[in-house]
Amino acid sequence: MDVDLRLVRYFTVVAEYGNFGRAATKLHLAQPSLSRQIQRLEAQLGVRLFVRSPQGSSLTDAGQAFLPRARILLQEAEQAARTARAAVQPPIVIVGCAEGLVITACVRELRRRHPDGQVRTRHLDWRDTRALAEGRVDALVVYRPLPFPTDGFRVTKLHQESRVLVTSASHHLANEKAVSLRALSDEKLVACVSTPVVWSTPKPVDDHPAPPPPAIDDSYEDKLELIATGHCVAIFPASDRRAAVREDIALVPVIDIDPCELVLVTRAGDPNPLLGSLEDVARTLLGTASRQENSTLPIS
Repeated sequence: MDVDLRLVRYFTVVAEYGNFGRAATKLHLAQPSLSRQIQRLEAQLGVRLFVRSPQGSSLTDAGQAFLPRARILLQEAEQAARTARAAVQPPIVIVGCAEGLVITACVRELRRRHPDGQVRTRHLDWRDTRALAEGRVDALVVYRPLPFPTDGFRVTKLHQESRVLVTSASHHLANEKAVSLRALSDEKLVACVSTPVVWSTPKPVDDHPAPPPPAIDDSYEDKLELIATGHCVAIFPASDRRAAVREDIALVPVIDIDPCELVLVTRAGDPNPLLGSLEDVARTLLGTASRQENSTLPIS
């Protein structure tokens, strides 16, 4: 049977989003076109993969059985392509970087060590969970918790990082040298499931009612507006300094919250010759030697 890998990828994206419209946006396709492509795949396989409803699209029993094998199929195809390219091309590594992180020093040192190689970077939105599995990047420098299962990936712990309170400059804690979580007892704090950020539930300010909580499609700047207007506070990794450029926002160290972890994630068994050097550079410049831990870790 000849199965089009492009259609298999479309299937995995629809399965991930549970909605043809959002999957079509992610894939930069028109929704009717995506529906036709999925129908083509179903015709090739001879089974129905999705059941549509007003609430979205759910996998049939056949779809649930096919999904893990489809992901393995895509990973194996990408691995075969990388192996073939590595045999004839100068080494190339694309390093993905989570929002708020700066990896310039690592990239500069890796280029110095491998002048014949190509080192590229790609800054990723936190929602872009498939970049590594799909081969669009070769490595990720990212905070835990990871927004994807780690089966088949190598996770190297680089360091633990303190966190800061991000609040309006007019907030009563804004001028403190450091704060305790006890000082935030009047805030309803909610931890994100796929990033180390903690948000408070929006509350009224003066005569202004509480706005809705941050939505999944809100941009980083949209969320900062909630903080700047005093409706929200947040707790960020200390190295995320994007909010520091705003005069109406203050950053205050939090002294009694668990630190977040910075990790390097690569595909297990990837033959890319630059990845070993990247790991060494990341350990040296982003990590602390005594804290290094190499293992395939479970998702948080």
